Amino acid sequence: MRGDKLIIGDHHRRAAFVLSSLLLDRLGEIPPRYVITIAGESGSGKSETAAALRDELSGPGVSCVILQQDDYFVYPPRTNDQQRRRDIGWVGTNEVRLDLLDRNLAEFKSGSPEIEKPLVIFTEDRIDRETIDVRDPRLAIAEGTYTTLLDNVDTRVFIDIDYTRTRKARVRRARDPLDPFVERVLQIEHGIISAHKTRADLIINADYEVRWNED
Repeated sequence: MRGDKLIIGDHHRRAAFVLSSLLLDRLGEIPPRYVITIAGESGSGKSETAAALRDELSGPGVSCVILQQDDYFVYPPRTNDQQRRRDIGWVGTNEVRLDLLDRNLAEFKSGSPEIEKPLVIFTEDRIDRETIDVRDPRLAIAEGTYTTLLDNVDTRVFIDIDYTRTRKARVRRARDPLDPFVERVLQIEHGIISAHKTRADLIINADYEVRWNED
């Protein structure tokens, strides 16, 4: 999403280091193209962890492409917020074109040289289109709240930090106003997203420690 800002901290880099080590152990045994998802609640650090993982893997020469769920929303950010305020029932997976994101991941895994995808222009509140070259990347990282639900995935990562602990991160990114309505939305999202934890292969806890999911 164009116009978004990331603040990558040492905790994101620590988690990315562990994730990269686990992935590098497997890359010699897996298909030429691999997909990992990083999911979690708003402000949990999905985008930052994805970017840190891409940087970590670039050292040993593993090229990555990041697909952000935020680009796949039906409506751009401000319009989506208005729709939520008109109908709180709009909040949920129906806000996102998960089918299109899954299709783009399938194209990547099948060896397509390029992917045509949506691109949200945050400051202009509009959705454009872009074609990205994916001839070189061996790994695709799809990050976003609901990405654990995607099918064309090899490894699912879940950041287990709920919205009540992410307020400072949300304030730093200045993406959403902190008003009672937004808190209500986050509470609804919590009920949805927390149920996805059982589908994950790897869990990142509140201290950004990475472990295999034993649930």
